[in-house]
Amino acid sequence: MSESLGPVMLDIAGPQLSPMEGELLRHPLVGGVILFSRNYRSPQQLCELTAAIRALRKPEPLIAVDHEGGRVQRFLQGFSRIPAMRRLGEAWDRDRAASCAAARDIAYVLAGELLACGVDFSFTPVLDVDFGASGVIGDRAFHSEPAAIAQLAASLIAGLREAGMASVGKHFPGHGYVRADSHLAVPVDERSYAEIEAADLVPYRELIKHGLSAVMPAHVIYPKVDAHPAGFSSRWLRQILREDMRFDGMIFSDDLSMEGASVAGGVVERGAAALAAGCDMVLLCNAPEAAPVLLDGLAGGLNRQRAKAMRGARLAQGLEALQRNARYVLAKAGLSRFVAALA
Repeated sequence: MSESLGPVMLDIAGPQLSPMEGELLRHPLVGGVILFSRNYRSPQQLCELTAAIRALRKPEPLIAVDHEGGRVQRFLQGFSRIPAMRRLGEAWDRDRAASCAAARDIAYVLAGELLACGVDFSFTPVLDVDFGASGVIGDRAFHSEPAAIAQLAASLIAGLREAGMASVGKHFPGHGYVRADSHLAVPVDERSYAEIEAADLVPYRELIKHGLSAVMPAHVIYPKVDAHPAGFSSRWLRQILREDMRFDGMIFSDDLSMEGASVAGGVVERGAAALAAGCDMVLLCNAPEAAPVLLDGLAGGLNRQRAKAMRGARLAQGLEALQRNARYVLAKAGLSRFVAALA
């Protein structure tokens, strides 16, 4: 059994943990597992899978998922459908107080259901400003106004926290201005730091004050600030985010297998560069052949306090038990009213 977690988060192939995957996840440099739609069949199966992952080692690996709502919701059947965050932005234009209340209810439902099935946290909220350019962000963004994003995201984070879940703001400092998709290309944002600070950094500055738990930087190059993508840039992560913005939570890299990370070299070079720049944990997804290579080539540990802050509470053991939670019932009713109003 390992006595500490490592700085690497990996994925697995299917709805059950294979013996080979179990051995890989026991590697001392592994600290977490990210789940995808391919890992989900039902709430009961998900509970069994997360229990199997947790049983591998002590402390237990962190378990995460991209479960934002809209087109990025990995678990569907048996889970509440979460609307795209843009719908909250549209509601904010009509009634700010009501939209913020809806955001809090939606977040409580999202967090409660994941926590009940053994998932620690979701990589949410998206804090990118909608400049009308990025297709990969699109309606995942709350709004085009930084102040609206900050208010809605603060309410969403409050709902996550109320349920016992940490938050992850992404994609720092902002992916919304560039058209290129960093999954498929190496986006370049030619704006000055002053332009980025006046828009994209506004939600981050505000939410750091409200207890934002973690940040995920973008695989985007901002050449007027630094030659490296933000996720490999000590200027962005150590100087701007840590020192200037006084952020002391976790920093997760975006997926190292994405094309936007390719400028850093091979998978080991990518992981080492991200950690050296200031990331606490690096993600490697959809690249099973590269995972052992990364683990064999890296070194380092994980900040225990930051990792502990990402550990989720358990409102209930399973979704059936969650139905007896009074706050969840009220939040689910709020989500239903919000969705009905969209029709």
